[in-house]
Amino acid sequence: MRVKMSILIAATAMVAGGATSASAQKLLANYMTLSTAAAQQAAQAALARCQKDGFTVAVAVVDRSGQPLVVLRDNLAGAHTTQTVTNKAATAVSFRTDTTELAATTQAGKAQSGIRQLPNVIAVGGGLMIRAKGSLVGGIGVSGAPGGDVDDVCAKAGVAAISDAIELE
Repeated sequence: MRVKMSILIAATAMVAGGATSASAQKLLANYMTLSTAAAQQAAQAALARCQKDGFTVAVAVVDRSGQPLVVLRDNLAGAHTTQTVTNKAATAVSFRTDTTELAATTQAGKAQSGIRQLPNVIAVGGGLMIRAKGSLVGGIGVSGAPGGDVDDVCAKAGVAAISDAIELE
């Protein structure tokens, strides 16, 4: 009986040990996310584009989990814009879609309209995903221009300012 029990314990330990080493490799994830330097560069380019066009805005860039890396606000932009831009960028990352598209798919009467009721979701243009090498690495939000479509133009300028560099890294 003792010999059988010892064999059973040894076999169980080998199986468990093999499973542990095989699954341990899958317990950690490696992923790309924006650096603070890239976020600053994108935010400054978006802000500069809007200022060039005569708009006073705020800009936020978030990492792939929706946490702010950079928030810039023109000193004349509305007080609401800093929270709005952070939420626009985080919404784009969270739903993996640009907020202009989200605004269209969540209108009243549509199946996904309830999404608009979730806390901090902003379904208005001006929030874009930032991708590198096919992966979502962050998001950018712009608010304060006269309309989400104009916010989108500035946000796209921010993404364009870093897109070549982050694709090559």
